[in-house]
Amino acid sequence: MEERLSYKGAGVDVERGSRLVGLIRSCVRATHGRAVIGDIGGFGGLFSGRFRGYRDPVLVSSTDGVGTKLKIAFMMKRHDTIGIDLVAMNVNDILTTGAKPLFFLDYVATGRLDVKTISTVIKGIARGCREAGCALLGGETAEMPGFYRNDEYDLAGFAVGVVERKRIIDGSRIRDGDVMIGIPSSGLHSNGYSLARKVIFERLNLTADHRPHGFRKTIGGELLTPTRIYVRTLLAVLKDFNISGMVHITGGGFVDNIPRVLPKGLKAVVRVGSWRIPYIFKFLQREGNIEWLEMFRTFNCGIGMILIVRARDKEKVLKRLKSLGEKAYEIGGVVSKKKGDGYVELVGL
Repeated sequence: MEERLSYKGAGVDVERGSRLVGLIRSCVRATHGRAVIGDIGGFGGLFSGRFRGYRDPVLVSSTDGVGTKLKIAFMMKRHDTIGIDLVAMNVNDILTTGAKPLFFLDYVATGRLDVKTISTVIKGIARGCREAGCALLGGETAEMPGFYRNDEYDLAGFAVGVVERKRIIDGSRIRDGDVMIGIPSSGLHSNGYSLARKVIFERLNLTADHRPHGFRKTIGGELLTPTRIYVRTLLAVLKDFNISGMVHITGGGFVDNIPRVLPKGLKAVVRVGSWRIPYIFKFLQREGNIEWLEMFRTFNCGIGMILIVRARDKEKVLKRLKSLGEKAYEIGGVVSKKKGDGYVELVGL
């Protein structure tokens, strides 16, 4: 008699999914405010569209992942912070338009659903949402045997925010003479890990629990440091000042990200040395024999977010950031671009 087949026998256990929902229900609910309608577990998340205080609200959306930083989580068997990275990469992006994050959605795919591991990941996502002041409105956990390894998973995130139309920051107000203010990163954030892993684990043949000279943490701990979420600090700044432009330094570093907000005919002059470059970047540059220009087009090199402001507002913005407990640096400015110039000039390399 031919064997009876089942979904569970094919590698997908729907009961594990139900157990996961039970484990994450309370931490997801903790991110919900009055605008969220209903409970988790439905086919769609409901969010009230009544935007109090907005005359002409515009929705802003973003989607992103965490790249090969996941490999470090697998290596360390530590999954409590990678969800923070996922939220950060998305909410920081929509923040650059001046938008306040409203809600977040996640997608988790794995070969076999390890309820403990994935619930830890989602609790990290919920923690990131609370830090960003947005609701974890919904998500999808897909068990895909034969497609992913059983002990690995992949992540994607989706954020939606809102901004008043007349307050949208799109770089169009940037002018010659504007000043760039840099706000520190917490480390690599979630970019450049393919190169970092090649230097650390292939060229140097280190293990994740190794602590090279000059590091306060193990190399694995350093690489898993969560991406900073700048939302609460910068929304407070945006209430008091008109910001000409904002740049989230992610994949592509300074070289590729700053030009995304510059109007035609302008370039950014970055003064390298005007802030302290964290040791992890110097270590990678030295041990990988990486040109500094390549470093600045791959990594954030210690600056996670840039504000572009009028020169007359510079000191006031710096003072406001300091009052919020934030370190910030004047790292350069915007000038007219001459024929043949690039969009970003790195001075002091």
